Amino acid sequence: MKKLTDTERSSALSQLTAWKLQAGRDAIERSVKFKDFSVAWGFMSRVALAAEAMDHHPEWSNVWNRVDIVLSTHDAGGLTERDVVLARKIDSFARDAGGA
Repeated sequence: MKKLTDTERSSALSQLTAWKLQAGRDAIERSVKFKDFSVAWGFMSRVALAAEAMDHHPEWSNVWNRVDIVLSTHDAGGLTERDVVLARKIDSFARDAGGA
């Protein structure tokens, strides 16, 4: 998997409006808030299953109703198309769960 070019990265971020570049890394990040812990945990379960199927796992943390997510392809040393694909799935799952 190759890292995204600057043009590819800009194009992806223009479509992934909830995501931003993480400072100091070739990674993207997003924070999602849900109604409560149970909904946040359910969202994380859906993401975990999708990530496992892709063999591409996020860096993340959960505090009550908030899930903070960072995506980067460590093997490639930065952002790749795999991160963009997973980010789109995460956005879809967040919408389905009422995340903001």
